[in-house]
Amino acid sequence: MDRAAAEHVTAARWMAPVLVAAGIYNLAWGALAILAPQWCFRVVGMEIPNYPELWQCIGMIVGVYGIGYLAAATDPLRHWPIVLVGLLGKVLGPIGFAGALLSGRFPIAFGWNILTNDLVWWIPFAGILWAAWRAARVSPAADGPRVAVGNGG
Repeated sequence: MDRAAAEHVTAARWMAPVLVAAGIYNLAWGALAILAPQWCFRVVGMEIPNYPELWQCIGMIVGVYGIGYLAAATDPLRHWPIVLVGLLGKVLGPIGFAGALLSGRFPIAFGWNILTNDLVWWIPFAGILWAAWRAARVSPAADGPRVAVGNGG
């Protein structure tokens, strides 16, 4: 690949900080869900579940995603599968919430979780995936694009 093509496949400067922010956020939210599983339900006025371990398990999953985002931040375009899995969860979560909301099982106030855990990340994660797709088109490799994080577009 020539130098001009390589410059077009570098990760934009915003990508790594976004993934670091997502990682820290997920680790913090996951830790809170594990250490204080009733907090979210109390804040939105829901009945406290009988099995807090289920919410703690969700917190563990969210925290594990956080570790993945921190790893992906080291080379966002190469680690696009982590971002893809994260985006899928961030799309499917709101769909599940909508179903629970429409059935009357969740109050609208629970949507704050959806806003901060999912919706705010859709555009940046989609942007990373778009850039990774473009990079793969310029420099196809068996294990994904091999590009450096730089100051590209």
